[in-house]
Amino acid sequence: MTMHLNQFFAALSDPTRRAVVERLASGPASVSELAAPHPMALPTFMKHLRVLESAGLVQTIKKGRVRMCHLDATPLVTAQGWLAWQRRLWETRMDHLDQLALALDAQDRDDKNP
Repeated sequence: MTMHLNQFFAALSDPTRRAVVERLASGPASVSELAAPHPMALPTFMKHLRVLESAGLVQTIKKGRVRMCHLDATPLVTAQGWLAWQRRLWETRMDHLDQLALALDAQDRDDKNP
């Protein structure tokens, strides 16, 4: 699972790749449609698509001369689960820290008012 998360977050570390994922969230698109808003050569854009494919976020299907791209949400669901686990973990730690701060504050007040 860690390897998949590493690939997922590495793939989304680039703004071009995030834009592609955001666009594909609204439906399939051709490579040329996805590449159009990005000021780069098509071979450079294809490298971005390969990274997204390697991370499992994008699937491409060739229909005639057109390569269509589809979003695969499975890695997003996996990452969402991991992030939810991290959130619970850190909320618990912050709750413990808050309880400690309150206890220390109460102890400080008791020490000042014997």
